[in-house]
Amino acid sequence: MSPHAIGRCPCCGYRTGCTTCPVCFWTDDGQRGADAGTAASGPNGDISLSDAQLNFAIYGASHPRYVDVVRTPRTDELP
Repeated sequence: MSPHAIGRCPCCGYRTGCTTCPVCFWTDDGQRGADAGTAASGPNGDISLSDAQLNFAIYGASHPRYVDVVRTPRTDELP
């Protein structure tokens, strides 16, 4: 992983440094690149990283059910 990407959420891209991102509520399960379109059986349930990224663009959360639990990013978390 490049130093620029350390602490960045793979879903929303903000630098929260958290396992479960408070900005989009995605839990980093290691999905990247070729795996992004596959839903891993893990903390994100039946949603793939690609779907979560699309949901974030539309709803502001990795899944519509998380809209009420996410927060806006702080200025120090901007990509």
